Amino acid sequence: QSSKDLGLLETSTNCILLHTQVGLLSGICIIVGTIIGSGIFISPKPVLANTEAVGPCLIIWAACGILATLGALCFAELGTMITKSGGEYPYLMEAFGPIPAYLFSWTSLIVMKPSSFAIICLSFSEYVCAAFYASCKPPHVVVKCLAAAAILVLTTVNALSVRLGSYVQNVFTAAKLVIVVIIIISGIVLLAQGELRQERMGWGKVWMVSLWPRLTWNSLCILRVVLNSRNLPLAIIIGIPLVTVCYILMNVSYFTVMTPTELLQSQAVAVTFGDRVLYPASWVVPLFVAFSTIGAANGTCFTTGRLIYVAGREGHMLKVLSYISVKRLTPAPALIFYGIIATIYIIPGDINSLVNYFSFAAWLFYGMTFLGLLVMRFTRKDLERPIMVPIVIPILVTVTSVFLVLAPIISEPAWEYLYCVLFILSGLIFYFLFVYYKFGWAQKISKPVTMHLQMLMEVVPPEKDPE
Repeated sequence: QSSKDLGLLETSTNCILLHTQVGLLSGICIIVGTIIGSGIFISPKPVLANTEAVGPCLIIWAACGILATLGALCFAELGTMITKSGGEYPYLMEAFGPIPAYLFSWTSLIVMKPSSFAIICLSFSEYVCAAFYASCKPPHVVVKCLAAAAILVLTTVNALSVRLGSYVQNVFTAAKLVIVVIIIISGIVLLAQGELRQERMGWGKVWMVSLWPRLTWNSLCILRVVLNSRNLPLAIIIGIPLVTVCYILMNVSYFTVMTPTELLQSQAVAVTFGDRVLYPASWVVPLFVAFSTIGAANGTCFTTGRLIYVAGREGHMLKVLSYISVKRLTPAPALIFYGIIATIYIIPGDINSLVNYFSFAAWLFYGMTFLGLLVMRFTRKDLERPIMVPIVIPILVTVTSVFLVLAPIISEPAWEYLYCVLFILSGLIFYFLFVYYKFGWAQKISKPVTMHLQMLMEVVPPEKDPE
């Protein structure tokens, strides 16, 4: 294959997006399909546990949807103002310089993306295991082994073929929508029949970090390319509230058939719902929930593998991570690296600790990105802004981000936050050794490692980097 073919294969999807404007409806579908993953199937329990009552639980879901919409609008302004690829990296580079930008790249690839992958695969594993351990909690070793197997399979699929990975994603996205519709319609029917099981409606304490539904804001970097400046904010204003309504209705469906105590005691909330509502076809729920979560995991693997590929190409990671498989023409080294890191996170952690781990790191850089938007309102007035949100919105989401970073540390200190900070700061070592100063002895270490890995995996550097 020619170097041109190698480059175009890895960016074929991006090239289509760059040259094709899609309509408002397609933009809304992209938002809905990206956000709905495993969160709604694993978050109801920790959200209810922290709010301690049904009413505040539903209000928190609604409030998170409003905040997500405001944050997405800020990302829309950033994406149309700075049109470079790389998620938050170019925004932080423009606002604060190379070190914060590199630390985001480092943290995203070492902490946020792999821990997110691990969370989704663990939730997939728990729902699959729940079907075989109906009367008891499945052993941790079984759950973790199945999650690790899921990571291995998805990494292999995406390393073998771009087409195969895309096909798997399309199938599981359809399954995701099916299970959401089933749960919502079942809940509406039961409500119409006058059924609602609850113990009390009241206010309890709220720990916002564990309440946030998982949102992939940097997917808006794709949307700002395929949507024009008029449709982008409309897609956000319609799409994210639509997801919020789905989440609220699914929670209402859960509470229709379970009391808060029963929901907290459930091993898998959606499975318990299916057992009570859809029997004898209750097997449909865990099957489609598993499809939904594995689809979300596949999408994460597909996109993040290419982020790692770009980081290697830019010299922010080992150069071998930017190499391409000779036989498969996929970024196999980047995908294998991503799968290994995600598997490591599965070994010591559970879903709740990983959610805290992921949320802390994510909100730290979300806050920096929102602050960067405020800074550039004064330092980069020359930049064209096709979309410009009222300044009160970035101020609000910046303050909220600071709260979400500090609140868990103050209210319930845990080792996960210290580990996360250490991971972030350790990026400075790699930055100064391999990126800034490029010490000769560091290059002597990295070059033979790159050479041996290249021969082992049969990969080569692209002769021409994709634009």
